[in-house]
Amino acid sequence: MGEERSSYSKTDTDATFMRMKEDHMKNGQLKPAYNVQISTNNQIITSYSISQKTTDTNTLTGHLELHEKDFSEKAETVTTDAGYGSEENYQWLEDNNITAYVKHNQFDRQQNERIRDKKPFSTDKLYYNKEKDCYYCPMGQAMNNIGTTTKTTTTGFKQQITLYQAKNCQGCPLRGVCHKAKGNRTIEINHNLNQLKHKADELLLSEEGIKHRKQRPCDVEPVFGNIKSNHHFKRFMLRGIKKVNIETALLALAHNLRKKAKRNIEQAA
Repeated sequence: MGEERSSYSKTDTDATFMRMKEDHMKNGQLKPAYNVQISTNNQIITSYSISQKTTDTNTLTGHLELHEKDFSEKAETVTTDAGYGSEENYQWLEDNNITAYVKHNQFDRQQNERIRDKKPFSTDKLYYNKEKDCYYCPMGQAMNNIGTTTKTTTTGFKQQITLYQAKNCQGCPLRGVCHKAKGNRTIEINHNLNQLKHKADELLLSEEGIKHRKQRPCDVEPVFGNIKSNHHFKRFMLRGIKKVNIETALLALAHNLRKKAKRNIEQAA
C-alpha cells in the first residue's frame, strides 16, 4: 500500500509520524504510527483497514472500498463521529447511495444554544437570497457575488468557493463586531458543502439518526477501550505495513472470539 506522505520513520519506512493521543511524556510527541480504522456491529469487528494517513478524514473512502471488496457488497448506512465530516466524504457517500449519519465539525456546536449564539454575525448566520445570489449583512446591505475560485485539497479533491462582498462598510455602527478586516467585508461560501451539511443535519436529527448517534459510542468506542485497557495492546510489535496488517487481523480475531465466548457464557447462565 503506497500513500503520499509528508514524513516516514527511518526504523519503519512504512510508518508515518503522527501525534499520539496517549503519550506518556505528555508533550505531544510525534511518533511513527499507523492509522487503524474499524467497522463494528454490536461491538464485533466486521472489517478493518490500516492507513498511513495522519487524519481520519482522509481514510473513510478507502476503508469503505476495502469493506466492499472483502464482503462483495456495499454498505447501506455509515455512522461516524465528526472526524469524518468533510465535503469529499459527504459527496462520495452521496454518489455511492450510502445513507450517511456522519457529523460535521459544527454539528455539536449547533445543538448548544450558548455556543451557537456567541457569534451572531458569523457567516452561517447571514441570510442568503438564492434567487438574487446574494447574502445580507447584519445591517441589511446586500453582499453580491464577486466571483468563484477553486481550491484543491491535499487529497486532490476540488472545492468550489464563491466570494461575496459588501459594498460599503465604512462608517457602519456594527463594523467592529461584524468584521475587523480592512475594507468591505468579504465572505467565502462553499455552496455544495453547505447543502451536504444541511442534508447531514436532517439525517442526524431524524428519529433514525438519533438512534444511530446513540448507538455509535456504545458500539465502536468500547472495542478500542477493551483492546487498549483490558488487553493492554497499545503498540504494534511488528514493523512494515504488511506485518502490521496481519497483526491487526489477529488482534481483531482475538477480540471477536473473546466477545463471542463471553456472550455464549452469559446466554448459558
